[in-house]
Amino acid sequence: MSEESVMGGDCCLLTTGELVPGDVIATGLDSWYVVVRTAPASEARTRLLLRPLRGGPDQERLLARRDRQVVRVGRVDPAGATGSEAPGGVRRRVVVTGLGALTPLGADVPGLWQGLLAGRSAVGLVTGEAFEGLPVRLAAQVLLDPADLLPRPLARRLNRSAQFALLAAREAWRDAGLDPAGTGASGLLPTRTGVSLGTITGGAPVLVEAQRRLEERGPRAVSPFTAPMIVTSSAAAQISLDLDIRGEASTLVSACASGTEAVGHAVDRIREGHVDLVVAGGTEAVITPAILASFAAMRAVSLRNDDPGSASRPFDAERDGFVLGEGAGVLVLEAEEHARARGARIYCEAAGWGLSADAFHMVAPEPAGRGIEAALRAALADADATVADVVHVNAHATATVEGDRAEARALRQVLGVHTPDVPVTANKGALGHLQGGAGGVEAIATVLALRDGLVPPTAGCDDVEDGIALDVVRRCPRSLPLDGDIALSNSFGFGGHNAVLAFRSIG
Repeated sequence: MSEESVMGGDCCLLTTGELVPGDVIATGLDSWYVVVRTAPASEARTRLLLRPLRGGPDQERLLARRDRQVVRVGRVDPAGATGSEAPGGVRRRVVVTGLGALTPLGADVPGLWQGLLAGRSAVGLVTGEAFEGLPVRLAAQVLLDPADLLPRPLARRLNRSAQFALLAAREAWRDAGLDPAGTGASGLLPTRTGVSLGTITGGAPVLVEAQRRLEERGPRAVSPFTAPMIVTSSAAAQISLDLDIRGEASTLVSACASGTEAVGHAVDRIREGHVDLVVAGGTEAVITPAILASFAAMRAVSLRNDDPGSASRPFDAERDGFVLGEGAGVLVLEAEEHARARGARIYCEAAGWGLSADAFHMVAPEPAGRGIEAALRAALADADATVADVVHVNAHATATVEGDRAEARALRQVLGVHTPDVPVTANKGALGHLQGGAGGVEAIATVLALRDGLVPPTAGCDDVEDGIALDVVRRCPRSLPLDGDIALSNSFGFGGHNAVLAFRSIG
């Protein structure tokens, strides 16, 4: 794009801290530069890499974050400018710097990871009069009450799913080396920080309870907090309020792929320059009589009420359906230059992700796994990786017969001759299926596998079904292969939503 075409538009004023790659700024009376890269140099100053529109070498400038810059309306691709250096840095590298989880295996990430490595199942029987008479009474529940870990006035305003998400986000925030007081105290710009959270039903159980109260006791028994608590986006909103995050607060709803898609969305927002850091993941809390009865009517869940500990059996020859779980998993993602500038500890790179839609059936996967295959290939391409780079797959594997088979077919198609060399695990044998929360929690497990070089066993999988033909890790942890650096985390949901994350180890 020529300078003349850029200068034909209107101008506006933005602070240096608000600039993103592609913005065109004035640095003199008639000198215009494209912003190629931004990185915080300190709490008060930002380092810019600028490319002149009329040609010449790239330049670095160190400017105060709150200084105002003249910016042309409309962005351009820095590659279209005629500067003499390669346009590297247009798409920023994204890294993982913080992890937080609240799951049936424990109240934090160490509890989750230790439980997974031990191959421990958190599945048990739900109790209470409301659950009596149901054909299925199995669930993987978070055993503590999250409301006990929050101030009482705040807990009363949040549904259980939002409580999970807030506590997991706080842990991830602290793990990233950030101040619990929020963005300002952490030296972050609130407007350059975001939230991206996946969930399916949000506060639906609150609505069910409000209807029961209305019918039994009348309108005065319905809480004034009911309306805000049933809003699906309330968890993301509360994290934004809690940490003073003002850039954006998004909620992704894609069935059981919601958490994974939320993390992928965050990767895109960071590497395209819209924000520098995002709190991303998934949450769910729907262990209710109505939901259990519905899944039982669909014949989708295990009926092993007499053997809860081995009810969830991903890839196993005797599997008979999934087990409902609950919980939240949250990651802190940020631009690599942003993380390094503040001296953050880096777990790995969030290298890419892929999406696809089966367009086949509302509740059944496409049997040949073609949609899943497309998402896997898209994730590898987005990460600039090949199948030879893959050292681990964290499978979606819910323990439904057709779902596990479709995923296995897709993985064999994509991995090809490398299939026997890639260790595969499925966390749902230990955790049950966390629905919208599954993607965030399983992404954390994938990140930790890269960190520790260990793949957790698949709880509940004693004998892999003939025809699965994957190297499913069982009974004890397995070391990662030495050759390669990519780990994949899969999530698939009702309606044919397929999402895959690709993480890369950083040496």
